[in-house]
Amino acid sequence: MTNPLLEFHELPPFGNIKPEHVVSAIDELLEINRRTIGQLLDQGEQSWDGLIRIYEELDDRLAQSFGPVSHLNSVMNSPELRQAYDACLPKISEYTTEMRQNPELFAAYKKIASSDEYKSLDKARQKAVDNAIRDAKLSGIDLSKEHQQRFAAISKRLSELGSQFNNNVLDATMAWRKVINDVEELKGLPESALAQARQTAEQRGESGYLFTLDIPSYLPVMTYCENEPFRKEMYEAFTTRASDEGPHAGQWDNSAIMNEMLALRTEQAHLLGFRNYAEQSLATKMARSTQEVMQFLGELAAKSRPRAETEFAEICEFARTAFGATEVNAWDVSFYAERLKQQLFDISDEELRPYFPAPKVINGMFEVVRRLYDLEIDETRDIETWHPDVTVYNIRKNDELIARFYLDAYARQNKRGGAWMDDCRVRRLTLDRGLQLPVAYLTCNFSAPVGDDPSLLTHDEVVTLFHEFGHGLHHMLTRVDVSDVSGINGVAWDAVELPSQFMENWCWEAEALEFISGHYKTGESLPRELLDKMLAAKNFQAAMMTVRQLEFALFDFRLHKEFEPGRDNQIQEVLDQVRAEVGVVKVPQNNRFQHGFGHIFGGGYAAGYYSYKWAEVLSADAFSVFKEEGIFNRQTGEKFLASILEQGGTVEAMDMFVAFRGREPDVEALLRQDGIMDR
Repeated sequence: MTNPLLEFHELPPFGNIKPEHVVSAIDELLEINRRTIGQLLDQGEQSWDGLIRIYEELDDRLAQSFGPVSHLNSVMNSPELRQAYDACLPKISEYTTEMRQNPELFAAYKKIASSDEYKSLDKARQKAVDNAIRDAKLSGIDLSKEHQQRFAAISKRLSELGSQFNNNVLDATMAWRKVINDVEELKGLPESALAQARQTAEQRGESGYLFTLDIPSYLPVMTYCENEPFRKEMYEAFTTRASDEGPHAGQWDNSAIMNEMLALRTEQAHLLGFRNYAEQSLATKMARSTQEVMQFLGELAAKSRPRAETEFAEICEFARTAFGATEVNAWDVSFYAERLKQQLFDISDEELRPYFPAPKVINGMFEVVRRLYDLEIDETRDIETWHPDVTVYNIRKNDELIARFYLDAYARQNKRGGAWMDDCRVRRLTLDRGLQLPVAYLTCNFSAPVGDDPSLLTHDEVVTLFHEFGHGLHHMLTRVDVSDVSGINGVAWDAVELPSQFMENWCWEAEALEFISGHYKTGESLPRELLDKMLAAKNFQAAMMTVRQLEFALFDFRLHKEFEPGRDNQIQEVLDQVRAEVGVVKVPQNNRFQHGFGHIFGGGYAAGYYSYKWAEVLSADAFSVFKEEGIFNRQTGEKFLASILEQGGTVEAMDMFVAFRGREPDVEALLRQDGIMDR
């Protein structure tokens, strides 16, 4: 039987990949990689072409085999695929640590770094060598054999735990459902949400209206439904997923997983000589110390919380006077806030939604980058995908194909929630096929089209789409041809959100909204009256949203800075302390947000969630140049392209920013942009 994961394909053959292919393919590739690297070292290879380029080729081949499996596990999850994926994670972790702890390989890299050849290499190849030496040290190359083995065992176990964490969240999310037959119980819900709930019920052989914990189902209930008990029920189900509380208490409980992960991260940091995992995390980031991060978050909190308290007080007063509410609970905030926004600005998300049909928004987004970077983007239908909803696009510059991407926009069963960008192919110079073009996966979870009508996006979803496309551009527009520093690879984690948050700005500009928006029935662009109202409401509750993000960031950073293995209930204690310090909305005691915090327990943001606010400062400051010179000024766009997007990880993040902006970033740019500080 042929195995598609062992064959070369320009793009993944999704229709041919089966769970039974996975483990055998990964086992064979890992064995080939180990044998080939061993042979090269035995031969005394100590040059870029003789060693590093071949090593890069081997790792890319492994990524091309396992990458589609990892992606399918997120977007088309099944028990069989999950089992195969989980079986491979520790194998790959073991291999990665083994290579980084290989003393002969490390010696070869150091030899290259001190050679005359190194001086002749371009900056991308030099940076790849430097990063490999740094990463080897961060993987325990200098440790004793006993400690190296322990480090490897920890890395392997952490990969298993992270996957299990995500599996538990997905299973808990899919397990909850609610069918409501009496439409009177859904009073206040817009027709778009009702139609989606009807369609979901029909697709699953049910009558009435079916609600799930998928975001397109959850958010409309929290924002519009007048049925307070239903809001509370859904809120509690959502905020207790994969925990010891809620409707499935204990069934997919992540409590032990989180504690074990934190203990292992702490132990790993201590092995490397760091005082805590937060310090270890910063070794590859833009921020220079834990003190600098805490000071940054503290400054934002001090300047944002007073305004946030005022904003919440306004919601409470409105709820009291307009609805006779004696208290505003956590499941009430979005509902009353939306009503207050309607009263203050005479606008609602549902009023805007018809003007943002997904096809129009997507084409408008492409027009933005055409004007900024002279790119042409067109859909292609001759590339195989994993689901009928998925579309594939080519990116061209000066009539030359430079990249491709898949867009999987809509929520469905067995698909992980949230939105993300991941790489399918990385731009690199191959050994035998010339230049490999970058290819990206862009994944969102918007409401699917209903009947003959297109998916209608909220403006927040438009912003999300632009955000992920910004990540995609960072990956796809690189001019670097060394995989370790190509695209987002090698970029400091607290700067990697700059291009994504930067792209969000065009969602708020009148000149861009003229072609981003268009009524799904008439084609009419967003009327000036609605645009003015939307812009007037842009910073509505901006401070409340800021302190919410600061709550997540401080919780993450303090947890990884202060965790002490063996101490009971630390996770909840730290979260409670942070909420008391920066939060303004009181949450119920059974709220278990942390049990679903995939960014830090199932993703790459451990001790790095602060990166979102850090990069928002960079983004706000960078966009201020466009505000001064014109949001579609081609010279400014080309400068951002050349200074940031094309550079990959070849240049230090601060140096890239200074090359574009002419100075280091100013935190007040974000506060002014969000209306928290006067301009």
